[in-house]
Amino acid sequence: MKARLADIAAHADVSEATVSRVLNGKPGVAESTREAVLTSLDVLGYDRPSRLRRKSADLVGLIVPELTNPIFPAFAQIIETALARHQFTPVLCTQTPGGVHEDEYVQMLLDRGVAGIIYVSGQHADVTTDPERYTNLRERGVPIVLVNGYHEGIDAPFISNDDVASMDLALTHLVQLGHTRIGLAIGPDRYVPVIRKIAGYRASMRNLLGKDDVDDLIERTMFSVEGGDTAGARLLDKGCTAVVCGSDLMALGAIRAVRRAGLRVPEDFSVVGYDDSPLIAFTDPPLTTVRQSVQAMAEAAVRALLDEISGEAAPRAEYVFRPELVVRASTGASPNR
Repeated sequence: MKARLADIAAHADVSEATVSRVLNGKPGVAESTREAVLTSLDVLGYDRPSRLRRKSADLVGLIVPELTNPIFPAFAQIIETALARHQFTPVLCTQTPGGVHEDEYVQMLLDRGVAGIIYVSGQHADVTTDPERYTNLRERGVPIVLVNGYHEGIDAPFISNDDVASMDLALTHLVQLGHTRIGLAIGPDRYVPVIRKIAGYRASMRNLLGKDDVDDLIERTMFSVEGGDTAGARLLDKGCTAVVCGSDLMALGAIRAVRRAGLRVPEDFSVVGYDDSPLIAFTDPPLTTVRQSVQAMAEAAVRALLDEISGEAAPRAEYVFRPELVVRASTGASPNR
């Protein structure tokens, strides 16, 4: 390595210390000097460190789940717009059941020399996944930012919605309307946001209603209209008068189950969604929901990635954003009040 530094320093007409600073991404080197060192690196046939390689058209990978849930296109649109403002070209990679896996997308992105990758609700949100796929990327010097999901030990900034606060907002609203038997319709509990929502639901049911044993009021299905329909029907059979759902799509399914039972929303049964997806205010009835701070979260993810790309690493922490309860017409007074 010493001889290599000497060769590069001699070719660029700078000191070995300056070469070392450039190769290690240290500040305090003039841009012209930095370019001279990198040019010498190329001319002499040495590989640049991965973080210093020329990027392909300043591409940034954006990996999101399926786009049938409107919240993911909302994230994608804001992230893409913010990246474009900074002259980066986003490459949208959409995961679908039975389709291209996240790891395959990542390899494709790496082959194209992307400057970094933003993950929205990716494998990092699954507590059963192996974090090695992310630690390997960081060891290669690839900047990454992870949205809505946390995995300790990954060297990257995390951007998350406050799922515990979300449950407190929704349940406080329903309890104030006189509801005491409130169900939770949620997705598979191997995902970090689901685990946190369940924890928040338990805590709020205990704090607001003094109920500790609420296991029978938690329905784990799928994050879909069909999943919400199934959960809603089960909770109706258990005598619930309200439900908090893990997504707006689930909430629409719960409303469908209520109507199939010959009941009305909100007169007989109240429904709270989650996300405040686009167009959800125009459903029948307009949906009361917990709004994620999508704009702020998406922009924060882009800022963090740009800092990583520029070599000014964002602090290693989870940035948690406060949600907002949006009250519309799908919640009303408990029929037992």
